[in-house]
Amino acid sequence: MMKGRVTVIDIAQAAGVSKSTVSLVLQGSPLVNEATRSKVNSAMRELGYVYNRGAANLRQASAKSKIIGVVVNDLTNSFFAELAVGVDMVVQSAGFVQFLSNTSESIDRQREVIASMREHGISGLIVSPARATEAVDFKPLVAAGIPVVVVVRSLPGAKVSSIVSDNEGGTSAAVEHLASLGHTRIAFLGGFTDTAVFEERLAGYVDGLNRAGLGFDEELVISSAPSRAGGVDAIGRAIAMGNRPTAAVCFNDAVAFGVCDGLRARHMEPGRDFAVVGFDDVIEAQTAVPALTTVSVDPQSMGRRAAQLLLKQINAGRAEAENVTTAVRLVVRESCGAAQKKAGRKMA
Repeated sequence: MMKGRVTVIDIAQAAGVSKSTVSLVLQGSPLVNEATRSKVNSAMRELGYVYNRGAANLRQASAKSKIIGVVVNDLTNSFFAELAVGVDMVVQSAGFVQFLSNTSESIDRQREVIASMREHGISGLIVSPARATEAVDFKPLVAAGIPVVVVVRSLPGAKVSSIVSDNEGGTSAAVEHLASLGHTRIAFLGGFTDTAVFEERLAGYVDGLNRAGLGFDEELVISSAPSRAGGVDAIGRAIAMGNRPTAAVCFNDAVAFGVCDGLRARHMEPGRDFAVVGFDDVIEAQTAVPALTTVSVDPQSMGRRAAQLLLKQINAGRAEAENVTTAVRLVVRESCGAAQKKAGRKMA
């Protein structure tokens, strides 16, 4: 028999699970499988734990006022760091504190951190969902009336607000620009194929080819991790083709930077020997050498808009879903070779 009050931590240790998993069981969440739920319930019975729901509700009500949860799928990508800065600009001035967490694309980690944030009484949540996230994952939050704004990756059917960029239009414009520079073999490099963003940007890539009168070649679509290392891998496979591309639209800026690294490793210069276009326009894009041509999303602005939408719902006392698609623009710099093209025309 244990002495003193039995805590959630005691139950977690006895059941061999995390504190967040115990909390999910106590909340009756459908996210916990039956085997784990049974194990936690057995531990509670053995320890004599009694869940004081009234006290839990009081704690949550008293705490739920000045905390905003922010959960992102890849904080190593500077895009999400800039997005978090944008969120902080808005919530800080409104007297709120931001709790930031990184899931590294783990759906289990995402469930745990969101459960933990709920324990701390968050007033609302901004989340860029991990891969394999489904609408049902946010059902408990919706049922509890907690405002949620999904950013970057849309989640159809989740009944939560969302702010995403015009992925299709941006990629289409990038392809058309490369075609206008004379490229006919244009690749699409990077990104996980099982995400909505990949599907949208790929659709824009195909649309851009059609608008430019170019045919679609499936071989020129090379998926990889949406990271710098993924970009190095993707350009390696592209260059190894028999009829290799001369230009590429990259899934994001991180991939584009990796593509530039991979080109230099093969003694090829981005913007001169191979045209590169990114997507996001992170801070480093302007200072990179060569400066990166990219589709500008303005991540800080997206963060600010997400925070404003969340605070609007918090202040209104209801979480009515709103869906926003932000405009993007192509920023032409040096990595696509446009400057050299113009110089060539002047010299002719």
